[in-house]
Amino acid sequence: MTRVLSDRYADRMVGVLSCFERIVIPGTRPGICYAGGMTSYLYAKGIRIVDYAQFAEPLRERIVARKRWGEGSGSWGRSPRIGDVISAMEACESYRPWHDKASGKTGRRADSGKCLHYPKNGD
Repeated sequence: MTRVLSDRYADRMVGVLSCFERIVIPGTRPGICYAGGMTSYLYAKGIRIVDYAQFAEPLRERIVARKRWGEGSGSWGRSPRIGDVISAMEACESYRPWHDKASGKTGRRADSGKCLHYPKNGD
């Protein structure tokens, strides 16, 4: 006979939260959701194409800091609050630097890769 976890650990639980495992709501930033748009954005901000990683690093660090907030909260069965932040490595659309030798222009070209995804604050 298979027992449900909520029955098995009922004496240690404060409550049960029922929800979907994951809901994916795709969205875009219209001006930068494609390689040409990102290239234009970077040029408008005076950022060299090859410096994109350095430009994006502070944003990445802010996202990682949000994840760290949830670590060590002990929320799995020991606390009545939700504090764990879950991440997932998933396929994503990306950009890579590209130089057109014929025109002499450098830009971003669409590519695919893997991205670490975190839920937004409040999701």
